[in-house]
Amino acid sequence: MITQADAARRLDALAKPRGSLGRLEAVAARLAETQGSLSPATRPRKIVLFAADHGCVASGVTAWPSAVTQLMIGTIAAGKAASSVLAGETGTALALVDVGSLGPALDSAPVFYRHAPVASGTKNLAKGPAMTEAEFDAAWATGAEEARKAVAEGCKLVAAGEMGIGNTTPAACLAALLADVPVDDAVGPGAGADAPTLVRKRKVVATAVAHARPLLLDKPKAAIAEVAGFEIVAMAGFYAEAAKAGVTVVLDGYVSGAAALVAARLAPLSVVSMIAGHRSAEPGHKGVLAALGLEPVLDWNMRLGEGTGALLAMPVLDSAAAILTQMATLEELGVGRKD
Repeated sequence: MITQADAARRLDALAKPRGSLGRLEAVAARLAETQGSLSPATRPRKIVLFAADHGCVASGVTAWPSAVTQLMIGTIAAGKAASSVLAGETGTALALVDVGSLGPALDSAPVFYRHAPVASGTKNLAKGPAMTEAEFDAAWATGAEEARKAVAEGCKLVAAGEMGIGNTTPAACLAALLADVPVDDAVGPGAGADAPTLVRKRKVVATAVAHARPLLLDKPKAAIAEVAGFEIVAMAGFYAEAAKAGVTVVLDGYVSGAAALVAARLAPLSVVSMIAGHRSAEPGHKGVLAALGLEPVLDWNMRLGEGTGALLAMPVLDSAAAILTQMATLEELGVGRKD
């Protein structure tokens, strides 16, 4: 087992002043810890994007209609979305899985697309449970299956992203429920909510969390099913299964962080494999990362989702692995340390 302290000793032995690469050294130490190796690898790697719709859109929690989810599924599949472009630029294999959108399967879909709906979107969490426990299990299993595929493909590092109009509302619910983030902090603008929309969103989140909280101690899965989304649960299953295989898991933003909270609650050891790709501009994400005990690689005021923050962190992770595996040590140069 390799700890961050072990990695720090290796970094201190390299041909440079101690700590002179700053934050990159901390990222390298965390990467080594997630893989249990002082020679971590970041390739091959893969990102899986999970898409789903949310019944809470009917309660006016977002400025966008659910139809945009299916529109963006098509855009991702066509290689024209931010996630598609960044996956290509960072050498990250891409998979797209529809676990519950309202639209039909894509015609002439690319090979990396899979239509595996649990249902046509969740129910409205403002009026009752978002999903049944059986639906929760189905979404989790879909994510776990994608993780097993990535492991079978030899991936050393994986990430997950999401597409689902309205999904910052269940993310806020999970932040409040699982990380005790105050509702006012958990609820942010998402995809551009105005002031009246934010008022409705806070009310929906507060009510839903109040209904779910009594179940959390004895029936955590049932409590989470009350307020989650299919793509969020699929990401949680993906994270937990990848962690079991010892693969590094790179988180994206707020919705991804909510999925990580679910994984951490139901499969606590999965957190050991996680690296936070970035800190979202969504206000609740800070509390989510604190609950997970993770420091983000990037803090660029992003809030798009789609795995974009995780993808932008990939070159930094490449560099972190490179300094551990390719730099000479002072001992190899025959130089004694003076700093």
